[in-house]
Amino acid sequence: MTPSSKAPGASRSRRQTPTPNEPTPAAERVAAPRVQKRILLVDDDPGIRASLGAVLQQEGYCVWSAANGEQALELAAADPFDLTVLDLNMPVKGGWETFERLSWEHPLMPIVLITARSNQLFTALGAGVGALLEKPLEIPQFLQTVARLLAEPGETQLARLCGLTAEFTYAPRRRPRDATSPPAP
Repeated sequence: MTPSSKAPGASRSRRQTPTPNEPTPAAERVAAPRVQKRILLVDDDPGIRASLGAVLQQEGYCVWSAANGEQALELAAADPFDLTVLDLNMPVKGGWETFERLSWEHPLMPIVLITARSNQLFTALGAGVGALLEKPLEIPQFLQTVARLLAEPGETQLARLCGLTAEFTYAPRRRPRDATSPPAP
């Protein structure tokens, strides 16, 4: 019997296997489940949490928010996250203390520090931070940094935490140019 012939009494509703060049009917196509990356967003400013959360959600990420380091640690203990965006200046438990606990308890989770605090570059490099972005953030660069860190292998994050060479993103605060000073070369 050939694939196109039917046995006597066979039901007409039985679907025949398509040949390699025949498309699968739309009713039978099943989309592969899209795995959303889970991001923990920690900042004491509700406006920043709302705006960055909306930007990340528009990019397809699942976002959980925390207003301080203590809340962040509770959320991270309850569920794993793929990445954390962490402000340094926060009440209850500050950013550096939160970073230390998160990186100790979840060493494969990359952390992006965001801050209005200056002079944090060398501390961030020494601590093994994935990126340090100074506020106000440049959203395209922020999103590129998040995507890069989510795509990197866990071994790279471990190398960074161990003080080995690994890619690091630093975005200093953009300073407005003085109207009286000449443009930079």
